[in-house]
Amino acid sequence: MSLKVAVVAGGDSAESAISRSSAHEVLLSLDERHVVELIELDDSLTKNITAFGPDVVFPVLHGPPGEDGTVQGYLEILGIPYVGSDVRGSALAMDKYVAKTLFRKSRLPVLEDLLVSVDDVDEASAAISERFGPSVVIKPLRQGSALGVTRLPDGGDMSEPIKRARRYGDTMLVEPYFEGKEVTAGVLDLEGEEKVVFPVTEIELADGEWYDFRNRYELGRSIHKIPADLPQHVLDDITNYASKAHECLGLRDLSRSDFLVSSTNEVVLLEVNTMPGMTPTSLYPDAARAAGLSFSDLMDKLVVNAANRAADVSHPPNV
Repeated sequence: MSLKVAVVAGGDSAESAISRSSAHEVLLSLDERHVVELIELDDSLTKNITAFGPDVVFPVLHGPPGEDGTVQGYLEILGIPYVGSDVRGSALAMDKYVAKTLFRKSRLPVLEDLLVSVDDVDEASAAISERFGPSVVIKPLRQGSALGVTRLPDGGDMSEPIKRARRYGDTMLVEPYFEGKEVTAGVLDLEGEEKVVFPVTEIELADGEWYDFRNRYELGRSIHKIPADLPQHVLDDITNYASKAHECLGLRDLSRSDFLVSSTNEVVLLEVNTMPGMTPTSLYPDAARAAGLSFSDLMDKLVVNAANRAADVSHPPNV
């Protein structure tokens, strides 16, 4: 099936450069099988989409407004099928506090947290210290790619980390610091097919490093070990948690869940990404390849799936 696919990327989000990098890879992979056009998320979006007349939109967008349900709602209004989760699922996953509330309801392992939105930095620091002590992680409530995240394993002044997180919104999420391996599990959930969880991936970094923005996107800064070097029962647990997290947020098509695993094999779920990175250093494509699915086949499956879903809605079965 050959389709007209609009790959939407960029915009003015803090992750716009990563979005463009992901979109470039997606466009190259689809170009041999489909008619593809790259469209920037800007004031000309409606004009350019209308002029192209796509069968499917692939919103390769990271962070708000592309990953939080805003663009998804826009495409729903236009009546254009698109790859990825719908408005509700996207919005739920983007808000770390709301997502964790749902994870707890589903008995998924998450850390305690504190939602902080006070204007005074000293007051915010005092509230955090009173709840968790000095060893914490401070992160923006609605942002990806580890932007604005500060880890304080040994404590320290919280003023700058609070200010850093607030560059991405007035509200932040604070969690107690948890030492562990960083691992992920990607989900592929296509219409009419059994949901698949790709092999658990461990992120290997230089000593003293963590998976921050630089280590995510600079070549050679991290190694993806697939499967992760963990006991089989822990791998099975993580696979199960990724599937349940995807399900409890009502997601579809694809997602990637991020975890920490302690030296005693305690697992905690951090967050779920509804549009994982597709850059040359990204985790989701590597895990798909480890499962036997090439990047081009993966991208083809996603756009064909979105087109078929729209066709099914347009022609519901007789009741």
